[in-house]
Amino acid sequence: MIKVLVTGGKGQLAQCIQSISNDFPSLDFVFLGSNDLDVSNINEVEDYFSKNNFDYCINCAAYTAVDKAEEEQELAKKVNVTGAKNLAIACKNKGVILIHISTDFVFDGEAKTPYREDDTTNPISVYGQTKRDGEVEITSNLSQHFIIRTSWLYSEFAGNFVKTMLRLSKEREELSVVDDQTGCPTYAKDLAEVILKIIDSQTKQFGIYHYSNQGEITWYDFAKEIFKQSQSEIKLLKTDSKTFKTLANRPKYSVLNTSKIHSLLNLEPVKWEKSLEKCLKEINK
Repeated sequence: MIKVLVTGGKGQLAQCIQSISNDFPSLDFVFLGSNDLDVSNINEVEDYFSKNNFDYCINCAAYTAVDKAEEEQELAKKVNVTGAKNLAIACKNKGVILIHISTDFVFDGEAKTPYREDDTTNPISVYGQTKRDGEVEITSNLSQHFIIRTSWLYSEFAGNFVKTMLRLSKEREELSVVDDQTGCPTYAKDLAEVILKIIDSQTKQFGIYHYSNQGEITWYDFAKEIFKQSQSEIKLLKTDSKTFKTLANRPKYSVLNTSKIHSLLNLEPVKWEKSLEKCLKEINK
């Protein structure tokens, strides 16, 4: 059996991993929420690692409130930077392979074509900065790592854009959504499957990878498809980032080039509309 620790065990990605874990019988999981293990506390992390043996650690522990991070910089830093560093050090000491989840928000959004793994990072928000700094801590402290940058994550679990749109469609008659930020959604269950395939394959091709579903859309396009597939009657209006102001700046364009991970695992690209369909089926169960 391959022993796998999952931190941030109460978040949507960890819940997705848990929901498909039976499909990977050779993997033995332990899920820890922030109440079980505070990744920002080095003593707690080292103590836990010294008493338990794992082959892999999937770090799903993250501060992900993009706007709130502008006001809670220290807390975001504590989880996303210190937490990543602590896990990297503990993994190094015990010979554990770390799989760390990062984000398209490490980029500034000035590109015109999908971002590759070796493109220059230049975050334009506190959240993006802390995630980029977390990546740096991992790459400088641990050679046995996979960093997977993903984008616009959603699922049937926890709070996310899809679930917010579904809720608002029941509460309102019309809704404005920004049409000047382009990216690609990622169904967290698809990402979970990719992570477990990395472990199952036991590949040692360490480094940074990009994973999202396939396509290039705006948040408006995404909302439109959510309402179409869920047969909602809500009136949808376009707005822009200047009108719909948020505390944090967001990249105008953050589509990820995913060809590297597709060739590593021999994956079939998954269209974002298809994955949305799968997720809505789960939500409606």
